[in-house]
Amino acid sequence: MKWVARRRLPLFERIPVRWRIAVTTAGLTLLILVVFALVLGQVVGNRIRNDFRDELQSAARSLAAETKVQADPVSGPVVTRSPDLRAFALPEDAQIKILDQYGRPLAGTNPGISLGAPSRGMPTVGGLSVVTEPIRASDSLPGYVQYARPNEGVNETVARVWLFLGAGVLGGTLLAMLAGLAVADRAMRPIKSLTGLARQITSTRDPSKRIPAPPSDDEVGELARTLDGMLQALDEARSEREQSLERQREFVADASHELRTPLTSIQANLELLQAAGTGSDDDRHTVDSALSSTKRMSGLVADLLLLARADAGRRVARTDLDLARIAAGALEEVEPLAGERRLESRLEGPLPLRGNPDELHRMIRNLLENSVRHTPDKTTVELTARRNGNEALLEVVDDGPGIPEAIEKQVFDRFVRGDGPSDTAGGGGSGLGLAIVRAVVESHGGSVSAGPSTYGGARFSIRLPLEEVSAREVEERATARPDEGRKL
Repeated sequence: MKWVARRRLPLFERIPVRWRIAVTTAGLTLLILVVFALVLGQVVGNRIRNDFRDELQSAARSLAAETKVQADPVSGPVVTRSPDLRAFALPEDAQIKILDQYGRPLAGTNPGISLGAPSRGMPTVGGLSVVTEPIRASDSLPGYVQYARPNEGVNETVARVWLFLGAGVLGGTLLAMLAGLAVADRAMRPIKSLTGLARQITSTRDPSKRIPAPPSDDEVGELARTLDGMLQALDEARSEREQSLERQREFVADASHELRTPLTSIQANLELLQAAGTGSDDDRHTVDSALSSTKRMSGLVADLLLLARADAGRRVARTDLDLARIAAGALEEVEPLAGERRLESRLEGPLPLRGNPDELHRMIRNLLENSVRHTPDKTTVELTARRNGNEALLEVVDDGPGIPEAIEKQVFDRFVRGDGPSDTAGGGGSGLGLAIVRAVVESHGGSVSAGPSTYGGARFSIRLPLEEVSAREVEERATARPDEGRKL
């Protein structure tokens, strides 16, 4: 058998549609939110830093405007006027330095802290952002005011902004995914309903079910209407096919029944000619050959009639019987055909059930003939019949070559033949023997299976429902019908 390799789909195409919709929605939302967060974070961060810079420069200008440096003959330049530096710096936890024109400190909030040399811009010294402003009072000596504040608070504020933006991005993405799942579930709900109905039709094989008309006129509604039209067409085609098959079954059953009468008449006449023994040797050989062919045709017609009745659902007359006696009669009839094969039996009766004795006899005989036909000489064929709970278990087991693998699954189909090593059973078989076995078993409410035996050969097992009757009733029924174990 040639195997066709399936194309491996990408991972995204292998996940359910609802998750694909949710992931796509969440991905697009994530992309939009990331771009928005980057832009907003940059703008807000720059704004916070600019406000901080403006505050430092404003404080430094205000302090420089209120500061005055005068020359002292003894100690040199001194600060003669300025706000209270500690009070000015305390609210913002700032550091202040007043320098002369050469950068030497004249006053400050903390003499032990150096804010560096006066420079433009806003350098960072020891975790402090420093702004330097010159003293511009008209009656003051040249000098500088350095105003510094820790930049840790600004950095923490910017970090919190980025944290909030990141949390917003993740939260928005999660909400988008949940919303996508909810929308996808709602959108896929009609599809799930159609899928459930399709599974139900698949399990029951009943296309007569109708798909409810959807209220909406969207793609799902169009799909539902299309599927309903397809089911309607399939139902009509099935009805036509069943009617045609029913007519064929009726024809085969009627034709098989009608053929039995002329075949029986021909067989009787040939048997009379054979018994008379008149004519030449060629004439007697011709009569014998014609009689053999007639018997073979009669058997084939009987097989076809039984199968046709089973297909048409026609039930033949049934009576109370003992399956163990039926099995014993079938075994006795097959023994002359066994040749050098060994037939054994273990029949544990009584096994009371209601059925047709002729059909059950034919069923057991077909199983035995099948084992005899497809096993070599010196093979042992064992027939067992026993009670198994509320069922009768009948098995035919052999130690022959077993069932060929090529027909193991089709062994009960019609016209399926296996290559047997001998032909003791008479002819190569029509391929209907095991099909008849299955038809008889199913018509009696049982089941049949085939598989390997513990001896390496084949095992055929039949289970039939038993009737709950007493042993005395079984014996009385058997006494009333002494020939029920033999084919009539």
